[in-house]
Amino acid sequence: MTASEIAIDAECLTVTEVAQRLKLKPDTIRRLFADEPGVIVLSAHRKGKRTYRTLRIPVTVYHRVVTRLTRVV
Repeated sequence: MTASEIAIDAECLTVTEVAQRLKLKPDTIRRLFADEPGVIVLSAHRKGKRTYRTLRIPVTVYHRVVTRLTRVV
């Protein structure tokens, strides 16, 4: 399995759940995780309207990103 593939039954977190865990705003979480490999993006395209995207963040991706962004002093 590559970094961009995720198991179909993997536990996933919502943007709100990750925001609560990290004590950040949901918009910040969306920016951090939107282009991350392994994140599930569900899009609803509507002609002439804005695109709605729903993110589901697998726990493994969450751990990888938090580890990468954490700096131990």
